[in-house]
Amino acid sequence: MFAIQESDKGASFAVRVHPRAKKNAITGELGDALKISLTTPPTEGRANEACLEFLAKLLKVPRGSVTIASGLTSRNKVIRVAGVTAELVRQRLG
Repeated sequence: MFAIQESDKGASFAVRVHPRAKKNAITGELGDALKISLTTPPTEGRANEACLEFLAKLLKVPRGSVTIASGLTSRNKVIRVAGVTAELVRQRLG
């Protein structure tokens, strides 16, 4: 089960992004990280933006609530979602 850290400001969790996939989807888990496939290429931040939009849609939160806390240029990222609990993230993504 992927790890979710909760704070008074929201929840954060690790993801492993696979760009240039056939479709946008959650494809499983890798250690403590959630594996996400995205159709966009990793150039000019497009995969990062697609990742944030995809997660905002799945979590049913505004796009501005979802940010990348670390890993802007890596496939391994930490996503922070403001105003949600770890339980809500687990229900909607798990």
